Amino acid sequence: MKPRVQSSLRAAVAAAAVVGAAGAAHAQDQIRVVGSSTVYPFSSYVAEEFGATTDYSTPVVESTGSGGGFKLFCQGVGEDTPDVTNASRRMKPSELKMCQDNGVEDITENVIGADGIVFAQSKQDDSINLSREQITLAVAAKVPKDGELVDNPYNRWSDIDSSLPDREILIYGPPTSSGTRDAFEELVMEYGSEHIDGYEEGYTTIRQDGKYVPSGENDNLIVQKLAQNKAAFGIFGFSFLEENRDKVQAATIDGAEAKRDQISSGEYPVSRSLFFYTKNAHLEEVDGMEEYVDMFLSDQMISDRGYLKGIGLIPMPEDKIEKERSEWEERAKVSASDLKG
Repeated sequence: MKPRVQSSLRAAVAAAAVVGAAGAAHAQDQIRVVGSSTVYPFSSYVAEEFGATTDYSTPVVESTGSGGGFKLFCQGVGEDTPDVTNASRRMKPSELKMCQDNGVEDITENVIGADGIVFAQSKQDDSINLSREQITLAVAAKVPKDGELVDNPYNRWSDIDSSLPDREILIYGPPTSSGTRDAFEELVMEYGSEHIDGYEEGYTTIRQDGKYVPSGENDNLIVQKLAQNKAAFGIFGFSFLEENRDKVQAATIDGAEAKRDQISSGEYPVSRSLFFYTKNAHLEEVDGMEEYVDMFLSDQMISDRGYLKGIGLIPMPEDKIEKERSEWEERAKVSASDLKG
């Protein structure tokens, strides 16, 4: 079946009106979804298709960032709290405790696919290969100098390595509420600092001197800034690269390109899983909630033949998809021990 959601969906995904509508009071006949800006296009696509092809209301989807989503999701059980939260990283044990302390105890975790974090620049720039160590030295608040950590003095990429372009360091990236930022800190900065003499352990503090600019939860705004400024780089999920290849390109990282097969195989070093979490106490209270999750986990959406692949999702192997469906059917309850893996 061909989806009824066509090009208008992409406009809807980018439109602030969708986010603004989420401020309305939560109704029992309308599912409310919050969370990751990276998962937002996928969740919005499923929501629009769900509303178009079933008798249920179209779910309201907010882009709040992964951390912001967990805060809202974990406020409690009831019609004024979200039913589902998306995340571009796994829930932290401290977030699960926050949920439990507020009576949100029955939560099912599902993975919908994989994603790569890209370090992107204008399509007009020359292609570039960067190491995670070089990127770490560009964004870190402090860097090793003469046996101690000092405030980052690097203003140009050539200050870090003479082989790099003589180009201003300016990076538009996710804010602290974002799962993309958490994953960037873990996959790039922890690794990079552990391979740079002078850091005693994984260092993840990002500079605040204007070289790294937190840019909110709308990755499309970062794309627009890169198209306007050839000096800048931006950090966002692979799906936004896929949607904007006419405007931006991704740097090669540690010699690996940001391509589907390299992300899926893990060869691309900045790869991660994408999640959503369901508040099971709401299943009998919110019309269509179970059916929405069923659609999200269907072959129609997340398989190698699914619609979400077309907007940037990296599908999982079929056996992994079946495992996720089984955990949903069983309403597997997430525990603190699960989150430590």
